[in-house]
Amino acid sequence: MATRLENKFAELKEQGRKALIIYITAGMPDAAGTIEAVRRAVEAGADIIELGVPFSDPMADGPVIQTASVEALKHGMTLPKVFEIVREIRKFSEVPLVAMGYINQMHHYGFERFVDDAMAAGMDGLIAPDVPHEEAGDMRKIAAAHSFHFMEFVTPGTTGERMSATCTEATGFVYCVSNYGVTGVKEIDYSVIGRVCAEARKHTKVPLAIGFGIGTPEAAAAAAAHADGVIVGSAVVKRLLDGRQDEAMELIGNMRKALDKAFG
Repeated sequence: MATRLENKFAELKEQGRKALIIYITAGMPDAAGTIEAVRRAVEAGADIIELGVPFSDPMADGPVIQTASVEALKHGMTLPKVFEIVREIRKFSEVPLVAMGYINQMHHYGFERFVDDAMAAGMDGLIAPDVPHEEAGDMRKIAAAHSFHFMEFVTPGTTGERMSATCTEATGFVYCVSNYGVTGVKEIDYSVIGRVCAEARKHTKVPLAIGFGIGTPEAAAAAAAHADGVIVGSAVVKRLLDGRQDEAMELIGNMRKALDKAFG
């Protein structure tokens, strides 16, 4: 049976539209605030929510998401509490929910237990940016046995051999990192990751989503020209951190409009 994530991408493809994936840090400013932000993000046009699991050393993230993680941890956010947030979201939405976290948390919890509890809560998959493809075999098997997506990464530096191995085993979507470095809004030449996406498509039919650096509707449309969707994190989280939730939702809405105007 197809998963929520697979169904969403299939629905968007049939409509000729691009996926708008929005990252929100769980527990920031608190659990209730996260749930409300997810509800409003979906209403504004988000197709998929990437729910950040706060961690003390988020090595792939820039200053904005690092700050959000620290704030969430100060407020007592834990992995079990993330599951509670997911259960609350499932009371009003079937939006695909993907955890983004660092593997130390899941290993400490127990990876198979994590997948079991995540699935039971209503989570659809995991993005773990600190796990190389070569070291994730057992985790991929556990995830696959539960129809739980374990996302793979490609970057401008991914070799042809590694591209083949990574993409062939991908499920859910392939996370295409637009540039070297950490998350955060910046000016990007998306033709670089565009060439990477073109190569990735030779090895997989799984959707491709470009992330890192996308902060404006124009950037979202430029990136989406090369992929099936875009991932937006820091630009939204910065506004939420500053207490500007209305502005965050306006940005999401404008990105949705820009994507639909360009590709709908």
